[in-house]
Amino acid sequence: MIHRILCRLPSAESLAFWKERLEAAGTEASLEGESLRFTDPEGLDHEFDVYSGNERALVPRHREIPPEFAIQGLQGVRVYSGNQDLTEEALGDVLGFEKLGEGLWQRAGEERSGIYQLDPPPEERGIPGAGTVHHIAWASPTEQHEQWQERVTSSGLRATPVIDRFYFKALYFREPGGVLFELATIGPGFTTDEEAGHLGERLSLPPDFESIREHAEASLTPLPDVTQWRPDAG
Repeated sequence: MIHRILCRLPSAESLAFWKERLEAAGTEASLEGESLRFTDPEGLDHEFDVYSGNERALVPRHREIPPEFAIQGLQGVRVYSGNQDLTEEALGDVLGFEKLGEGLWQRAGEERSGIYQLDPPPEERGIPGAGTVHHIAWASPTEQHEQWQERVTSSGLRATPVIDRFYFKALYFREPGGVLFELATIGPGFTTDEEAGHLGERLSLPPDFESIREHAEASLTPLPDVTQWRPDAG
């Protein structure tokens, strides 16, 4: 199972910003070199690393986070594999990952890349629930999705049919080490039924789920509007 999520930061100054912010919120954070590690309240490990590559930063807007310190996107995950040899075979031969080092694999597209770091598993068996990751999603061009479904299935891995999620299409399978993979299409995206300038202002549901909107909205905790950065905030 996945035991640590890795995110990109732009600089050593941003590591210091996040260490201070996390510890002010009661979360201990360990800074070592160009990495900041911490554990969230449910027990999942996280790591922020200074990113020196040339991939475009994906910077969210938040009124308490200066853009120059903001998280720039996901870097990858660290994983306990129950069968590392077969996992690496699937990563390289089936999914087209490139091996960068011992247990370290990368999959790169035209715009972005992600890493998958395999670590020796502990003796105890993982138990799904709070503090664990359900699955990891990898992006696929829409026109290649059916081909990926056929490729994964023909390798002997058990993949679902392509499932229409309205905002994207997806298929799922477990790599041999036990981690659930999702291949999700790039699009059509959340602007399918909303204008880009109004994304996030309301709960968006695919048409098949509109009938449960009242129940869903009543059971969710409202989120504050944090999209506008104010120089005097925090």
